[in-house]
Amino acid sequence: MTFLQYLIPQHLLSKLMFRFARIEIVWIKNSFTRWFIKKYQVNLEEAESTNIDDYLSFNEFFTRDLKPNSRPISRSSLVISPVDGIVSHSGYIKDSQIIQAKGHYFEVSQLLAGESASKFDNGQFSTIYLSPKDYHRVHMPFDAKLVSMRYIPGNLFSVNQRTVNKVKGIFARNERLVCRFETSFGEAIFVLVGAIFVGSMQTSWQGQITPPYGKYVKAYDYTDKEFELNKGDEVARFNMGSTVIMLLPEGAPELIIHSGQVLRMGQSVV
Repeated sequence: MTFLQYLIPQHLLSKLMFRFARIEIVWIKNSFTRWFIKKYQVNLEEAESTNIDDYLSFNEFFTRDLKPNSRPISRSSLVISPVDGIVSHSGYIKDSQIIQAKGHYFEVSQLLAGESASKFDNGQFSTIYLSPKDYHRVHMPFDAKLVSMRYIPGNLFSVNQRTVNKVKGIFARNERLVCRFETSFGEAIFVLVGAIFVGSMQTSWQGQITPPYGKYVKAYDYTDKEFELNKGDEVARFNMGSTVIMLLPEGAPELIIHSGQVLRMGQSVV
């Protein structure tokens, strides 16, 4: 039940999952991996290795790589799906607000922890949920230069649809990484939202961000560095299911995706 998530020690449980997922005792990690594959109907045939013995830990299995060319990148599209997942919501940003679920909205400035969101007035957003069975590496949705990143501490509510429908402002309350980019169509933002049992979040440019779980906002400035990233480049990894949110400025290519649509990393979304 959703109300229990207000009572349980969210961060402690996520720390325990972080440790459990890295156990290398063969019978433990193999037993759990087999249960997980059956429970969530994971398509192991897509994985670079289909033999669970090849993975040193459950975390290695969970963040597994895929076979070459299993996720072709749409070269003709300016914006692609950064992940495998399901579109929770997508559309235009109206009155500086984003829809979370039917009847529930939240301010873009809340998502950005107080930073100005005026650049995204009349822009677009997409919220994509990664379920436990999905491929959990995150890739660049567009060609861009990394400008900055902020770690924003917060809760670790589940981000499954049932919880999202009930917890007001959940994406602006959960722990998250806010990444800013310069693109050919203006400034864009990519938000990685943490959740219960997301044992860690890591990026290709900064390494592991969590754990440890912080109490204060931490800012990273990359304006003096040349972090040029290409569409399709791997940029982050989640441990267990979570959510990514894209914010695009007014004038960016129009997103042509809809709620409930299943996406595969690399496919065109414009």
